[in-house]
Amino acid sequence: MRETTTISSDESTTDTEQGVDRRLLIDGKLLDTSRAFPSLNPATGEVIGYAPDATVADARAAVAAARRAFDKTDWSTNTELRIRCLEQFHQALLDHRDELAALTIAEVGATEALCQGAQLDQPIAIVRYYADLLKTYPMTEDLGNIESRGMQHHRWVEKEAGGVVAAIIAYNYPNQLALAKLAPALAAGCTVVLKSAPDTPLITLALGELIAKHTDIPAGVVNVLSGADPEVGAALTTSPDVDMVTFTGSTPTGRRIMSAASDTLKKVFLELGGKSAAIVLDDADFNTAALFSAFSMVTHAGQGCALTSRLLVPRKHHDEIVELIKNNFGLVRYGDPADPSTYMGPLISEKQRDKVDGMVKRAVEAGATLVTGGEKVDPGYFYTPTLLTDVDPDSEIAQEEVFGPVLAVIAYDDDDDAVRIANNSIYGLSGAVFGSQDRALAVTRRIRTGTFSINGGNYFSPDSPFGGYKQSGIGREMGTAGLEEFLESKTFATVVS
Repeated sequence: MRETTTISSDESTTDTEQGVDRRLLIDGKLLDTSRAFPSLNPATGEVIGYAPDATVADARAAVAAARRAFDKTDWSTNTELRIRCLEQFHQALLDHRDELAALTIAEVGATEALCQGAQLDQPIAIVRYYADLLKTYPMTEDLGNIESRGMQHHRWVEKEAGGVVAAIIAYNYPNQLALAKLAPALAAGCTVVLKSAPDTPLITLALGELIAKHTDIPAGVVNVLSGADPEVGAALTTSPDVDMVTFTGSTPTGRRIMSAASDTLKKVFLELGGKSAAIVLDDADFNTAALFSAFSMVTHAGQGCALTSRLLVPRKHHDEIVELIKNNFGLVRYGDPADPSTYMGPLISEKQRDKVDGMVKRAVEAGATLVTGGEKVDPGYFYTPTLLTDVDPDSEIAQEEVFGPVLAVIAYDDDDDAVRIANNSIYGLSGAVFGSQDRALAVTRRIRTGTFSINGGNYFSPDSPFGGYKQSGIGREMGTAGLEEFLESKTFATVVS
């Protein structure tokens, strides 16, 4: 029987009467907890529902279930079962697409246009991609024979599932992040404990409910948790029964997870922060570059790790390009993400908006010029598209991830200077360049990042590996590389008679 909880507006978690709206998935069962916490609509600040507040004991139960499912069932070796289950999951996502979109708009603050892309439809396609890849991916590689000690030895390599995976995701693109971890992990034969972000628990729990109700995925293979207690995540990263941790979020949190996992030498797969640069060369189409730079920066209110939040422009064309960016920012329609005409929705929370506003104010105090924006808009957690110039390449606003609709313009002298500034970062996740094709490509190859857009090219798709260099992370999501993150290689040899 479902337990219920009462939650007052000034409490983050509490006990008794208001029913939770979604349930945990542990060992094949959909469960409530005795405590719950609210999820807010960032466009209004109003409560839209309540999520179970998982405890450390729940996390341990989920890990134990995943361990049993990996060790005691044939999930890791039954390829046909995994293909069928992924296809069932894909169909369930398609069948429930509209309700998932409505929940994503309400809880994440994503627009319908984004739900047609990276917030929902594209993540759904990831599940289909891995179901199909599993049908053709070679799990065995023949290495042929070698002679040793006067005998012939035949060798081969087999791919095996990595084991129990703890997957911890961020709030900004919860469907993308969850499915880009779940789908390849399941295709590889792993079992998974997926933990939602505290700001967006309901949409992640909804994925778990679809798995429980509409697939043949065995009990314990997928477990889904939500919770406000950071100790829940800590229990996952330190458990000796977890073989691998995959995390998407900030670089400081990634460092802590890597440190916590080191005691048991877990494999760690991290997709972390970015401070990517877009470079406008002096032979570029400035209108195209300005349009791309402005509207990409305000996509999902700037809450994207790969967004190009530094704009590097030729010093002699600085004012011209800044004016174009300013004009484009003026065209951005922000507001209710449920309105089809809205381009930019809200930031996820008041806390995040205060962080963004604080960084903008400190940038101005440090000498940057506020060209436009820098304003909070209520109700909800909106922040106007913000353009800063006269930015010092070594300043906080040029070095630290803002995660808001803030574009910092930096002038450069020549191509070498642009490359130097672009590489002047602890991050290396993405980037963009605009200019004549050969010259743009030459610049791209000198910059240390995991993904790059040339003249507006889109690299992001289920078959395209995504990840970063330096402190932007370890490993790659999506594509064949994404599957291989969750596989181990076992080498065999036998004497040939």
